[in-house]
Amino acid sequence: MMDLLDKPRIVAIIQARMNSSRLPGKVLKEIMGTPMLLHVVNRTRRASSVDEIMVATTLDGSDDPIESLCNQYGIPIYRGSQFDVLDRYYQAAVQANAEVIIRITADCPLIDPEEIDLTVDAFLNSGVDFAANRLPWGRNVPIGFDTEVCTFTALERAWQEAVLPFEREHVMPYLYDQPGRFNVLLVRRDPDYGHYRWTVDTPEDFKFICNIFEHFGGRDDMTYQEILDLVHAHPELQEINAGIVHKTFQDIDARAQKENSQDKA
Repeated sequence: MMDLLDKPRIVAIIQARMNSSRLPGKVLKEIMGTPMLLHVVNRTRRASSVDEIMVATTLDGSDDPIESLCNQYGIPIYRGSQFDVLDRYYQAAVQANAEVIIRITADCPLIDPEEIDLTVDAFLNSGVDFAANRLPWGRNVPIGFDTEVCTFTALERAWQEAVLPFEREHVMPYLYDQPGRFNVLLVRRDPDYGHYRWTVDTPEDFKFICNIFEHFGGRDDMTYQEILDLVHAHPELQEINAGIVHKTFQDIDARAQKENSQDKA
């Protein structure tokens, strides 16, 4: 375990915008009377490794309600590029004086503080440039627990060097899509529940998440184990969004190859 005196300033940057192809406005949809983004903030805030939380949204007018919500609850916010999300993250990290950045997305209202701390701890103690609990070559935590951690130095280099559109849009691929470019760590947790879908991208996903929160009476401090116990006791819950196809890294890789071919044409 790293000495607290040596601990760098760690900032969790939550990526949020109102535009969504399958569920527009999802990040502010209310779950038990609370906007989804606030659930993400509250659960991320419980991670002991996090020094500050910042929301990174766009300058597009459709995202004004996100800024209003953040101002209402005193949540630091940065507004930047709509499509160059890597630039948005970099500028947010600069504004927050971050030395280590945690990437979280606003469509993960069950994001687990213990999982965040586990990933950050592995990152700090391994001395790598980038660590994540899911990568193209594996995941064993539910979709919706996705946590990526990198040094500011690595993020800045990606910001300076990444040129492919998918690398700019998805923030972190430049850190892991070429072996040897950075020191990378995949953080694993057993048993393997990587096929569980606990994120929000569709109306079915949102219904599933609402059912989880309703079971816990609107609490947003339920643990990973409590949620697992619930879905194992009531397997019908995960049937709600079982038919949703998740966008995989293979989709991103195929897109990248197409973009690379077009660049060389």
